Amino acid sequence: MLKPSTVKELKKIVGPANLSTSPEELIVYSYDATQREELPWAVARPASTDEVSAIIRLANREMFPVVPRGAGTGMSGGSVPIQGGLVLSLERMNRILEIDEQNLIAVVEPGVVTGDLQREVEARGLFYPPDPASHESCTIGGNVAECAGGLRAVKYGVTKDYVLGLEMVLPTGEIIKTGARTAKSVAGYDLTKLIVGSEGTLGVATIIILKLLPIPESVRTIVAFFNDVESSASAVSKVIASHIIPCVLEFVDRLALRAVEGYLKENISGGAEAMLLAEVDGTADSTMRESARITEIMTEAGAARIKRAGTDAERKSIWKARRSISPALYAIKPNKMNEDIVVPRSRIPEILREIEVIAKRYDLLIVNFGHAGDGNIHTNIMVDDADVPKAEAAAKNIFEATLRMGGSITGEHGIGLSKAAYLPMEVGPAALAAMKHIKRALDPNNILNPGKIFL
Repeated sequence: MLKPSTVKELKKIVGPANLSTSPEELIVYSYDATQREELPWAVARPASTDEVSAIIRLANREMFPVVPRGAGTGMSGGSVPIQGGLVLSLERMNRILEIDEQNLIAVVEPGVVTGDLQREVEARGLFYPPDPASHESCTIGGNVAECAGGLRAVKYGVTKDYVLGLEMVLPTGEIIKTGARTAKSVAGYDLTKLIVGSEGTLGVATIIILKLLPIPESVRTIVAFFNDVESSASAVSKVIASHIIPCVLEFVDRLALRAVEGYLKENISGGAEAMLLAEVDGTADSTMRESARITEIMTEAGAARIKRAGTDAERKSIWKARRSISPALYAIKPNKMNEDIVVPRSRIPEILREIEVIAKRYDLLIVNFGHAGDGNIHTNIMVDDADVPKAEAAAKNIFEATLRMGGSITGEHGIGLSKAAYLPMEVGPAALAAMKHIKRALDPNNILNPGKIFL
């Protein structure tokens, strides 16, 4: 626990109203979307880079853990304070500091909600592409920590592709700046890319410089239903092979479709076994041409029914079904192990077949949906308490199959707690040792988010 003198110093740094120690308040900061829960000793809510620095310097002097936290929407336990300590909540640092329309950049604090930034720049004819499913609640700082991806990653990439520079506090309390406000900078090591995706273990970003794009002129949406998974997975490969890169290409399997239909009380699929949702963006002419070609490809691949959204209301209805999947799944089982494997796009049919075999082997329900356009499948193993041991064995089998196919055990959720045991399977001993050397060099006292990524 924190010493009374330490609590007194923390109150001096952030103000008494911004330090929480009561059990009721601590519970709010004790968990993330994995539902793993550990109580911190206290929660501090700083309002500036200097306050963050002062807190981390104090932590090094008094040797207590500091766990950075955005909105707690992470899927790998990255913000869970498993060793107690102080949760460093960045919720008060929530200002959009600048939108530079001439140079196409935004400068924000880490507590800015992703969806709020997207709306603000879109009102100016600009576009911030990274689009996590939790964009209405997740924050830019959390996106940076996890290198969040999302629905549009197939065309536009992930968070690391949009972070130009950072102001950040190192695990020892020093304040540094990385990157630049320019499109190019190769001055020394790329510390910006090192920090993005480091899950709050190597530093705390306090100001973030983001690249923006012009907003696309036109967007067209297509949804196709298939009577077998093989045909839908094959259609994904054929769309990409046609040299069309949609901004969205999503896959949804039968179990996910039935869950959504029960949740929304609508017959969306007509009994289909799989659904593909595609969007193209660009000029009015290019989107018309590309949507017609995608419709043709999906028909040739065996789609039983295809619908092209003709109005904004129809597009919103299609997206409502896609965004309802996660909450709808809890009607199947009380809990789920949500993995986010990635395979080369051409091997999506193969990994889906392997997952079906694994599900039968362990007598489990495994629901698959996600970003098929970039090979990132969200594999949800539905469990109650009695299922957990065999679900963990099934997850390991899925990871083994993924790696055999040249894939990765996580595309956007990160390692955190939930995948720490499996990281050596992918990166190997030499790379793992190199990562640990970096952690020790930057955080010699193991202050910042200890117990994450590495066992």
